[in-house]
Amino acid sequence: MTTNTEKQLPTPVLVSWSSGKDSAWALHTLREQKDLYDVRGIFTTVTKTFDRVSIHSTPAWVLEQQAERLGIPLYQIPIPYPCSNEIYEAAMRKFLAEVESLPIHLMASHFAFGDLFLEDIRTYREEKLSDTGFTPIFPVWGKDTTILAKEMITSGLRAIITALNPTKVPEDFAGRWFDAELLAALPEGVDPLGENGEFHTCVIDGPMFSSPVTAKPGKIVHRAIVSASNDDDDKIHTSNTSPPTYVYADIVPL
Repeated sequence: MTTNTEKQLPTPVLVSWSSGKDSAWALHTLREQKDLYDVRGIFTTVTKTFDRVSIHSTPAWVLEQQAERLGIPLYQIPIPYPCSNEIYEAAMRKFLAEVESLPIHLMASHFAFGDLFLEDIRTYREEKLSDTGFTPIFPVWGKDTTILAKEMITSGLRAIITALNPTKVPEDFAGRWFDAELLAALPEGVDPLGENGEFHTCVIDGPMFSSPVTAKPGKIVHRAIVSASNDDDDKIHTSNTSPPTYVYADIVPL
């Protein structure tokens, strides 16, 4: 018979936090399994030129509010703009070394990612973490995105479309709320969670937060993605190898 002293402790995890719905749901999924996982923090790359979360363009002040409402530490990984894949990977290696030096109560052995079905991205993460001592896990991998999108919305998750590819979804979707009305308006062939790089979000509220982030949609801007080299790191985050001009919605205080 297993005694309390013999019971295996929950696996300590850090969650890759894009600031959007998928990473938020991955964290929520882990927290629903408290006996198995101990979420000890979130980490994300922040483009210092703009002081925003890379790709999603969420302002750093919103990121800090998210972490506060999650009640866990936030680890920001600074990267330049533009950022080559080589620079990105060096920044991540530096972060891994910093995690290894954390106090024992903050240290993690596993990194969680909110990827859903893009095999090349999952393989990339697994390869880069192999032989590092850290194990990648994918809490929402393989979930039906149509069902999951509705589950997110039903749960009370609220997110703003902060970035989109105008060749895949109408540019006036930027700044809209991720809700049932938006799902119904998505063009045919667009993934309901934007997993193919159609759009990105910033989570404002949901079951993972203690209270809503005090923010709302702001100004809409267009910006071309500038490559640092032919090895641009946008390929890590989307399946698009020639990123177009993106449409962004700012996030502003209420």
